[in-house]
Amino acid sequence: MLALRAKAGDRRALEDFVAATQPGVWRLCRFLGSPTDPDDLTQETFERALQSLHRFRGDGDARSWILAIARRVCVDATRRSARQRRLADRLIAATLAESHRDAHWLEVEELLAALDEERREAFVLTQFVGLSYEEAAEVAGVPVGTIRSRVSRARNQLLDQHARDRAATA
Repeated sequence: MLALRAKAGDRRALEDFVAATQPGVWRLCRFLGSPTDPDDLTQETFERALQSLHRFRGDGDARSWILAIARRVCVDATRRSARQRRLADRLIAATLAESHRDAHWLEVEELLAALDEERREAFVLTQFVGLSYEEAAEVAGVPVGTIRSRVSRARNQLLDQHARDRAATA
């Protein structure tokens, strides 16, 4: 409703829509885009959304619409990045993580980084952003069963890797 009112020119509705959707967009950009640039990716998402707001028809959920835009922003950012740039970003993110987060959170980030993009996307959408499987499927543009499968495989891979890491340090 807020998106439709914003489309009609209601500035307050636009502000409320951004405030309501920004945390989820930021989390998605943080985990699917770049851990060092979530603010920039979030800003780019809202710039794209505002430019295309006139085309939003309200056929679907506005939250899914904005998260789909955020997903495309993240994919575009990933494609633009060269392999060396991604490695440099990981080193920077690891350095920041070590100084600002405890060792457990760094371990979670490393485990997530080991997942392939599709599994990480499904896992982050459902477990970190808090979308239902149906909502995540809509954002990712795949069937619900595919999301369920990817989340299940991601969960198993994360548990297996965590167990291997624990065994190696024991």
